[in-house]
Amino acid sequence: MPDDKLKARHTSAPPTTPTDARPIKAGDLLRLGRTASVQFCRPITVRVIREIEDRHTYDGWTWIEAYELNAKGDAVSKRELFVQPAGLQWLDVRTGEDAVVGHRLQMATRTRVPA
Repeated sequence: MPDDKLKARHTSAPPTTPTDARPIKAGDLLRLGRTASVQFCRPITVRVIREIEDRHTYDGWTWIEAYELNAKGDAVSKRELFVQPAGLQWLDVRTGEDAVVGHRLQMATRTRVPA
């Protein structure tokens, strides 16, 4: 009986990361709040540079390198952040959930047509 309990304890559990989780890509605009990590008491908006895949982390967590954006959508600092992909909130670059950031990004990504 004790062997059965020990065996049950040491079997590997399936990963808790959802299989349908959206991949993190360079250029993604994310809002990070408490669901992404407890370190974000106040949500921040970031533009992803890359996901740091060569670091070993806990199951369900990942490292990202990103620029933290201010309310105007300007990069104010480059950061490496430890987050849960399941708790990330993607913002639409074209419309943006935050009107100021979304508007600025929409204006910046428009293609210019020669006059």
